[in-house]
Amino acid sequence: MKFILAKKLGMTTVYEESGIAQNATLLEVGQNVITQIRTEEKDGYEAIQVGIKKSKGEFFEAKKEIRASKADLEKIKVGDELTVEQFEINEKVTVIGISKGKGNQGVVKRHGFAGSPASHGHRHDLRAPGSIGSSYPERVFKGKKMAGRMGSDRHTTKNLKVVKIDLEKRIIAIKGAIPGRNGSLVRIIGQ
Repeated sequence: MKFILAKKLGMTTVYEESGIAQNATLLEVGQNVITQIRTEEKDGYEAIQVGIKKSKGEFFEAKKEIRASKADLEKIKVGDELTVEQFEINEKVTVIGISKGKGNQGVVKRHGFAGSPASHGHRHDLRAPGSIGSSYPERVFKGKKMAGRMGSDRHTTKNLKVVKIDLEKRIIAIKGAIPGRNGSLVRIIGQ
């Protein structure tokens, strides 16, 4: 099981030896330490809790859990450190993060509605949602696509490729875009 917590730094372009340019997201890996091991007997499920240790003291910046098998739990103990070295270049990974929050948005931006025509009697309803129901059963159904809060959701991106690893600076570059704003915490899971 390969797992690590990292902070998103931003995007850059990484050039391969053949000269091909690849857009990649840079992630800074802090000092990942296993803080707790969850077992079936004690907690009802099997998982490990990983925290990012602050530079000074024994405090942790963030803690996240990931499910693990019994075989994985036997190999590790509390206090073990997880490093970038467990990943390899060209390895496929899954990245989990919280997408950027966009506040309350209308139906055109939130759900991709086309909106009304710009002429022929459509004076003030260009970005309006249109009809939201029928005369029976005289209510709005749950899940109806309407205006509301957008973003700030947990988002999983699978099959991303590790492009570059800098062991000294503890930075990992992953091809493509990763959910979240710069400075947000993401989970990297090896496959």
